[in-house]
Amino acid sequence: MLLHIVARGKIGRSPEAELVARYEKRITWPLKLTELPETGGKAPEPVTPLRTVLLDERGKQLSSEELAAIFGRWRDDGVREARFVLGAADGHSEAERRGADLLLAMGAMTWPHLLARAMLAEQLYRATTILAGHPYHRSGDTR
Repeated sequence: MLLHIVARGKIGRSPEAELVARYEKRITWPLKLTELPETGGKAPEPVTPLRTVLLDERGKQLSSEELAAIFGRWRDDGVREARFVLGAADGHSEAERRGADLLLAMGAMTWPHLLARAMLAEQLYRATTILAGHPYHRSGDTR
């Protein structure tokens, strides 16, 4: 399953870009990054079947294990692309929210877009390692 991050704004050469690149190299699943201008612009046509995840402050706050389980179900159901959309400064429209398969929040705090992109990349890496049984992810389970 293709993991596709679609984000508004250019990350350029920044510490956040270095973090995104670090996780981009580690993720073994197909990964695509698309940057759109602050206003206008359109993401490329999706591969189907597609699931759309909007990063949204009103979304669900999931554990890494819960996110991995969702990815596993989608993968096993034959979903070919999971698209993760980071909106502009004003967020997503109501129509975009209604059309999404999942609204995902990264906690109650507000994060800068560039840092949210890096955090998302890390969570995609973490979720794929959980599904692979890799020791990168260590939960609070001490059994």
